[in-house]
Amino acid sequence: MATTTRTRMFCFVLVMVLMGCCCSAKIYKVGDSKGWTAKKGTYYEWAKRKEFQVGDSLMFEYDSNVNGVTQVSTRLEYQFCNSLSPKAVYNTGHDIVTLTEPGYHFFISSNHSQCLAGQKLVVFVVRDHPMIPPPPRKILPFGKDYKVGDSNEWRVPEESDFYSKWSEEKQFHVGDNLLFYYNDQVDDVLEINSDLEFRFCDTTSPVAVHNGGQDLIRLTKPGIRYFITSKIGHCEAGLKLRVVVRPLSTSVPKKTQLSPFDRLIKWLHDSFRPHPHH
Repeated sequence: MATTTRTRMFCFVLVMVLMGCCCSAKIYKVGDSKGWTAKKGTYYEWAKRKEFQVGDSLMFEYDSNVNGVTQVSTRLEYQFCNSLSPKAVYNTGHDIVTLTEPGYHFFISSNHSQCLAGQKLVVFVVRDHPMIPPPPRKILPFGKDYKVGDSNEWRVPEESDFYSKWSEEKQFHVGDNLLFYYNDQVDDVLEINSDLEFRFCDTTSPVAVHNGGQDLIRLTKPGIRYFITSKIGHCEAGLKLRVVVRPLSTSVPKKTQLSPFDRLIKWLHDSFRPHPHH
Protein backbone atom coordinates (compact mmCIF):
# COMPACT_ATOMS: atom_id res chain seq x y z
CA MET A 1 0.00 0.00 0.00
CA ALA A 2 2.85 2.36 0.91
CA THR A 3 4.54 1.59 -2.41
CA THR A 4 1.36 2.45 -4.34
CA THR A 5 1.02 5.75 -2.48
CA ARG A 6 4.62 6.68 -3.20
CA THR A 7 4.17 5.84 -6.88
CA ARG A 8 1.03 7.96 -7.17
CA MET A 9 2.71 10.86 -5.39
CA PHE A 10 5.74 10.62 -7.70
CA CYS A 11 3.52 10.64 -10.81
CA PHE A 12 1.52 13.62 -9.54
CA VAL A 13 4.63 15.71 -8.79
CA LEU A 14 6.20 14.76 -12.13
CA VAL A 15 3.06 15.78 -14.05
CA MET A 16 2.94 19.13 -12.24
CA VAL A 17 6.60 19.76 -13.07
CA LEU A 18 6.06 18.94 -16.74
CA MET A 19 2.98 21.15 -16.88
CA GLY A 20 4.98 24.02 -15.43
CA CYS A 21 7.68 23.52 -18.08
CA CYS A 22 5.37 23.26 -21.02
CA CYS A 23 2.77 25.93 -20.32
CA SER A 24 4.89 29.00 -20.91
CA ALA A 25 3.13 30.05 -24.14
CA LYS A 26 1.66 33.56 -24.06
CA ILE A 27 -1.50 35.20 -25.42
CA TYR A 28 -0.99 38.70 -26.82
CA LYS A 29 -3.97 41.01 -27.26
CA VAL A 30 -3.24 42.76 -30.56
CA GLY A 31 -3.01 46.52 -30.02
CA ASP A 32 -3.47 46.10 -26.26
CA SER A 33 -6.23 48.50 -25.12
CA LYS A 34 -6.69 49.89 -28.65
CA GLY A 35 -7.67 46.48 -30.04
CA TRP A 36 -7.84 45.80 -33.78
CA THR A 37 -8.62 49.18 -35.36
CA ALA A 38 -7.44 51.31 -38.28
CA LYS A 39 -4.49 53.31 -36.95
CA LYS A 40 -1.44 53.77 -39.17
CA GLY A 41 1.79 52.61 -37.58
CA THR A 42 0.11 51.31 -34.43
CA TYR A 43 0.82 47.62 -35.03
CA TYR A 44 4.43 48.05 -36.14
CA GLU A 45 5.18 49.82 -32.86
CA TRP A 46 3.14 47.25 -30.93
CA ALA A 47 4.87 44.19 -32.43
CA LYS A 48 8.46 45.37 -32.48
CA ARG A 49 8.73 45.36 -28.68
CA LYS A 50 7.70 41.71 -28.37
CA GLU A 51 9.35 38.38 -29.03
CA PHE A 52 6.84 35.87 -30.41
CA GLN A 53 7.48 32.16 -30.13
CA VAL A 54 5.88 29.02 -31.52
CA GLY A 55 2.88 28.20 -29.31
CA ASP A 56 2.07 31.83 -28.52
CA SER A 57 -1.32 33.19 -29.59
CA LEU A 58 -2.64 36.50 -30.94
CA MET A 59 -6.02 37.72 -29.69
CA PHE A 60 -7.86 40.04 -32.09
CA GLU A 61 -10.77 42.03 -30.61
CA TYR A 62 -12.89 44.25 -32.88
CA ASP A 63 -16.40 45.11 -34.09
CA SER A 64 -17.32 42.22 -36.39
CA ASN A 65 -19.96 44.36 -38.15
CA VAL A 66 -17.32 46.53 -39.78
CA ASN A 67 -14.10 44.58 -39.48
CA GLY A 68 -12.38 41.23 -39.65
CA VAL A 69 -8.97 39.57 -39.78
CA THR A 70 -7.42 38.06 -42.91
CA GLN A 71 -4.17 36.15 -42.72
CA VAL A 72 -2.18 36.31 -45.96
CA SER A 73 0.88 34.38 -47.10
CA THR A 74 3.28 36.92 -48.59
CA ARG A 75 4.76 40.32 -47.88
CA LEU A 76 3.39 41.65 -51.19
CA GLU A 77 -0.17 40.68 -50.23
CA TYR A 78 0.41 42.34 -46.87
CA GLN A 79 1.92 45.48 -48.38
CA PHE A 80 -0.85 46.00 -50.95
CA CYS A 81 -3.76 44.75 -48.81
CA ASN A 82 -4.45 41.90 -51.23
CA SER A 83 -6.90 39.44 -49.66
CA LEU A 84 -7.85 37.53 -52.84
CA SER A 85 -6.03 34.35 -51.73
CA PRO A 86 -6.22 34.36 -47.94
CA LYS A 87 -4.46 31.81 -45.80
CA ALA A 88 -7.23 32.16 -43.22
CA VAL A 89 -10.17 34.48 -42.46
CA TYR A 90 -11.51 35.33 -39.00
CA ASN A 91 -14.71 37.32 -38.36
CA THR A 92 -16.06 36.57 -34.88
CA GLY A 93 -14.89 39.82 -33.25
CA HIS A 94 -12.87 37.83 -30.72
CA ASP A 95 -10.37 35.61 -32.53
CA ILE A 96 -7.50 33.61 -31.07
CA VAL A 97 -4.80 32.75 -33.63
CA THR A 98 -2.08 30.37 -32.47
CA LEU A 99 1.38 30.79 -34.02
CA THR A 100 2.24 27.22 -34.99
CA GLU A 101 5.46 27.70 -36.93
CA PRO A 102 8.50 30.01 -36.96
CA GLY A 103 8.89 32.78 -39.53
CA TYR A 104 6.77 35.71 -40.69
CA HIS A 105 2.99 35.83 -40.17
CA PHE A 106 0.99 38.51 -42.01
CA PHE A 107 -2.45 39.81 -40.97
CA ILE A 108 -4.56 42.52 -42.59
CA SER A 109 -8.04 43.92 -42.00
CA SER A 110 -10.78 42.25 -44.03
CA ASN A 111 -12.07 45.78 -44.60
CA HIS A 112 -9.92 46.94 -47.53
CA SER A 113 -10.18 50.66 -46.76
CA GLN A 114 -9.13 50.08 -43.15
CA CYS A 115 -6.18 48.00 -44.27
CA LEU A 116 -5.08 50.84 -46.54
CA ALA A 117 -5.43 53.14 -43.52
CA GLY A 118 -2.82 51.07 -41.68
CA GLN A 119 -4.74 48.26 -40.03
CA LYS A 120 -2.30 45.42 -40.66
CA LEU A 121 0.16 43.43 -38.64
CA VAL A 122 3.31 41.39 -39.32
CA VAL A 123 4.86 39.31 -36.56
CA PHE A 124 8.08 37.35 -36.62
CA VAL A 125 8.18 34.10 -34.67
CA VAL A 126 11.69 33.48 -33.43
CA ARG A 127 11.78 30.03 -31.89
CA ASP A 128 9.86 27.38 -29.97
CA HIS A 129 9.08 27.50 -26.28
CA PRO A 130 11.34 24.90 -24.64
CA MET A 131 9.57 21.77 -23.45
CA ILE A 132 12.13 21.22 -20.67
CA PRO A 133 14.69 23.56 -19.11
CA PRO A 134 17.86 23.87 -21.23
CA PRO A 135 21.16 22.39 -20.03
CA PRO A 136 23.33 24.62 -17.84
CA ARG A 137 25.39 27.28 -19.61
CA LYS A 138 28.62 25.40 -18.78
CA ILE A 139 27.44 22.48 -20.91
CA LEU A 140 25.84 24.47 -23.76
CA PRO A 141 27.30 27.99 -23.73
CA PHE A 142 26.22 28.98 -27.25
CA GLY A 143 23.10 29.69 -29.31
CA LYS A 144 22.35 33.15 -27.89
CA ASP A 145 20.04 35.69 -29.52
CA TYR A 146 21.45 39.22 -29.82
CA LYS A 147 19.06 42.07 -30.56
CA VAL A 148 21.20 44.39 -32.68
CA GLY A 149 21.58 47.77 -30.99
CA ASP A 150 19.55 46.60 -27.97
CA SER A 151 16.97 49.32 -27.21
CA ASN A 152 18.28 51.50 -30.05
CA GLU A 153 17.51 48.69 -32.53
CA TRP A 154 18.71 49.13 -36.17
CA ARG A 155 18.51 52.81 -36.99
CA VAL A 156 20.82 55.74 -37.68
CA PRO A 157 22.69 56.21 -34.37
CA GLU A 158 23.43 59.45 -32.60
CA GLU A 159 27.11 58.48 -32.53
CA SER A 160 28.67 57.03 -35.68
CA ASP A 161 30.64 54.36 -33.76
CA PHE A 162 27.60 53.12 -31.80
CA TYR A 163 27.32 49.72 -33.53
CA SER A 164 31.09 49.24 -33.48
CA LYS A 165 31.08 49.64 -29.69
CA TRP A 166 27.97 47.46 -29.38
CA SER A 167 29.69 44.63 -31.25
CA GLU A 168 33.02 44.92 -29.45
CA GLU A 169 31.34 44.43 -26.08
CA LYS A 170 30.09 40.97 -27.09
CA GLN A 171 31.49 37.59 -28.03
CA PHE A 172 29.63 35.97 -30.92
CA HIS A 173 29.89 32.26 -31.63
CA VAL A 174 28.72 29.86 -34.30
CA GLY A 175 25.03 29.11 -33.60
CA ASP A 176 24.21 32.57 -32.25
CA ASN A 177 21.53 34.71 -33.89
CA LEU A 178 21.38 38.40 -34.77
CA LEU A 179 17.92 39.96 -34.50
CA PHE A 180 17.49 43.13 -36.56
CA TYR A 181 14.44 45.22 -35.60
CA TYR A 182 13.75 48.37 -37.65
CA ASN A 183 11.16 50.35 -39.58
CA ASP A 184 11.07 48.64 -42.99
CA GLN A 185 9.78 51.85 -44.56
CA VAL A 186 13.00 53.62 -43.54
CA ASP A 187 15.81 51.04 -43.50
CA ASP A 188 16.88 47.56 -44.52
CA VAL A 189 19.80 45.18 -43.88
CA LEU A 190 22.39 44.23 -46.50
CA GLU A 191 25.06 41.65 -45.84
CA ILE A 192 28.26 42.28 -47.77
CA ASN A 193 31.53 40.43 -48.36
CA SER A 194 34.53 42.51 -47.45
CA ASP A 195 36.00 45.11 -45.14
CA LEU A 196 36.52 47.43 -48.12
CA GLU A 197 32.80 47.34 -49.00
CA PHE A 198 32.04 47.91 -45.33
CA ARG A 199 34.35 50.93 -45.04
CA PHE A 200 32.96 52.63 -48.15
CA CYS A 201 29.29 51.53 -47.72
CA ASP A 202 29.38 49.73 -51.08
CA THR A 203 25.91 48.26 -51.77
CA THR A 204 26.55 47.02 -55.34
CA SER A 205 27.22 43.31 -54.59
CA PRO A 206 25.40 42.22 -51.43
CA VAL A 207 25.50 38.62 -50.22
CA ALA A 208 21.93 38.93 -48.94
CA VAL A 209 19.21 41.55 -48.63
CA HIS A 210 16.77 41.64 -45.72
CA ASN A 211 13.84 44.07 -45.59
CA GLY A 212 11.26 42.49 -43.32
CA GLY A 213 11.59 44.89 -40.40
CA GLN A 214 12.18 41.92 -38.09
CA ASP A 215 15.03 39.79 -39.46
CA LEU A 216 16.73 36.80 -37.84
CA ILE A 217 20.23 36.07 -39.15
CA ARG A 218 21.97 32.94 -37.90
CA LEU A 219 25.74 32.90 -37.56
CA THR A 220 26.61 29.53 -39.12
CA LYS A 221 30.40 29.65 -39.47
CA PRO A 222 33.39 31.41 -37.93
CA GLY A 223 34.78 34.57 -39.50
CA ILE A 224 33.80 38.21 -39.94
CA ARG A 225 30.28 39.19 -41.01
CA TYR A 226 29.46 42.65 -42.40
CA PHE A 227 26.06 44.36 -42.40
CA ILE A 228 25.06 47.79 -43.77
CA THR A 229 21.92 49.52 -45.04
CA SER A 230 21.20 50.51 -48.63
CA LYS A 231 19.52 53.77 -47.67
CA ILE A 232 21.47 56.80 -48.89
CA GLY A 233 23.45 58.50 -46.14
CA HIS A 234 22.43 56.08 -43.38
CA CYS A 235 25.43 53.77 -43.65
CA GLU A 236 27.79 56.74 -43.83
CA ALA A 237 26.18 58.07 -40.64
CA GLY A 238 27.08 54.86 -38.79
CA LEU A 239 24.29 52.38 -39.56
CA LYS A 240 26.62 49.46 -40.19
CA LEU A 241 27.74 46.47 -38.16
CA ARG A 242 30.78 44.19 -38.19
CA VAL A 243 30.76 41.07 -36.01
CA VAL A 244 33.55 38.58 -35.38
CA VAL A 245 32.14 35.05 -35.12
CA ARG A 246 34.19 32.62 -33.04
CA PRO A 247 34.11 28.85 -33.58
CA LEU A 248 32.34 26.49 -31.23
CA SER A 249 34.43 25.43 -28.27
CA THR A 250 35.88 21.92 -28.63
CA SER A 251 36.80 21.58 -24.96
CA VAL A 252 34.93 19.00 -22.89
CA PRO A 253 33.66 20.07 -19.46
CA LYS A 254 35.61 18.43 -16.64
CA LYS A 255 32.44 17.46 -14.84
CA THR A 256 28.97 17.21 -16.29
CA GLN A 257 26.47 19.00 -14.06
CA LEU A 258 22.83 18.05 -13.82
CA SER A 259 20.27 20.69 -14.74
CA PRO A 260 17.79 21.81 -12.04
CA PHE A 261 15.14 19.70 -13.79
CA ASP A 262 17.34 16.56 -13.78
CA ARG A 263 18.26 17.13 -10.11
CA LEU A 264 14.54 17.34 -9.24
CA ILE A 265 13.78 14.10 -11.10
CA LYS A 266 16.68 12.38 -9.35
CA TRP A 267 15.44 13.64 -5.97
CA LEU A 268 11.90 12.43 -6.70
CA HIS A 269 13.21 9.06 -7.80
CA ASP A 270 15.41 8.63 -4.72
CA SER A 271 12.74 9.90 -2.33
CA PHE A 272 9.78 7.89 -3.53
CA ARG A 273 11.25 4.63 -4.77
CA PRO A 274 10.37 1.64 -2.55
CA HIS A 275 13.11 0.50 -0.17
CA PRO A 276 13.54 -3.19 0.63
CA HIS A 277 12.58 -4.28 4.16
CA HIS A 278 15.12 -6.19 6.19
